Amino acid sequence: MMNSNKKRALGRGLDAILSSPETDITSKDISGEFVVGAIANIPVDLIETNPFQPRDQFELDSLKELSHSIKEQGIIQPITVRKIGYDKYQLISGERRLRASKLAELKDIPAYIRIANDQQMLEMALVENIQREQLNSIEVAISFQRLLDECNLTQEQLSERVGKNRTTISNFIRLLKLAPEVQVIIRDGQISMGHARALISIEDALTQIAIAKNIITKDLSVRDTEEIVRNLNKQPEKKSAKPVELPEPLKASKNKLAYIFGTKVDLNRNEKGKGSIVISFKNDNELNRILTLMGETTE
Repeated sequence: MMNSNKKRALGRGLDAILSSPETDITSKDISGEFVVGAIANIPVDLIETNPFQPRDQFELDSLKELSHSIKEQGIIQPITVRKIGYDKYQLISGERRLRASKLAELKDIPAYIRIANDQQMLEMALVENIQREQLNSIEVAISFQRLLDECNLTQEQLSERVGKNRTTISNFIRLLKLAPEVQVIIRDGQISMGHARALISIEDALTQIAIAKNIITKDLSVRDTEEIVRNLNKQPEKKSAKPVELPEPLKASKNKLAYIFGTKVDLNRNEKGKGSIVISFKNDNELNRILTLMGETTE
C-alpha cells in the first residue's frame, strides 16, 4: 500500500500528470505480480531504461557517491516506471537512482508503477529531470525545447509545468542558437550561463567560438565578456561628408572634358581644393580611344 504521509518532492506539473486518471490506475493488474498505481519493490533486471531520457551524461564519481548512500540508507525517493508487459517495466524517471542502485548491486528498487503513453512519458521524464536533477544548461535548454516541440506545450504551459518564468525559459532556449562548439563548451561547464548569454548577440559562429575559447584561456569574467561583445557590436559612425558644390567654371570644364572624351567624367573637389577627375570607359577599345585623344590634346 502507498503511504499517504510519504513526502513526494514533485513539482506541480509532474504531480498533476502522475495523479491524473489516465496515468494513475489503482485497480488490480492481473498481467503481473504488482498493482498499477502503488509503490512496489521491482527487480532491477525487469526495468528497461527510458528511450526519452533527456540526460546523456552521468558522472561516475557522482553515481558512486549516490550508490554508497543507497547502500547505507536505501532509496529515499522511489523511481517511476510504466508497465509495458507481464513483469516488464520501462523507466519514466529516476535513471540516476536506477544506475546507482545497480552499482550498489541491489536486486530490486522501490518504484511508482504507472501507465502512460509515449508523449506523457516523455513529458514526465523531461519535467522530472528539470526539477530534480542538476542538468547542465544545454541539457535544460534541450529539455525545454523538446517539451515545446514534442509535447505541444506553449511557453505559458511550460512555465507552469516546471515552475520557472517565461524569461528564464527563453534565455535557456536561446542557448541552442549558439554554435555547436560553443554548446559543447557550455555543456562541459567550461563557461557559465552568464558568459553564454553574452555570446548570443554575436551572429558569426567563428567569432562566438573564438571568444568562448578566450574566456577559458584568460579566465574572463562575465562582465569582461559583455564588454568584448559590446565593443564588437558597436557600429562605426559614418562621417557624412558634405557635398561641395562646384563653381560654375569647374562645371563648365567638367562638361567640356566629357564632350572631348565622349564619355562620363566626374570632377570632385573638397573645401581645401583637393579632388579628383575620373574618366569612365566601358572596354579596352574605349580606353585606347581616350588615351589617343589625351595624346593628341597634349601635343
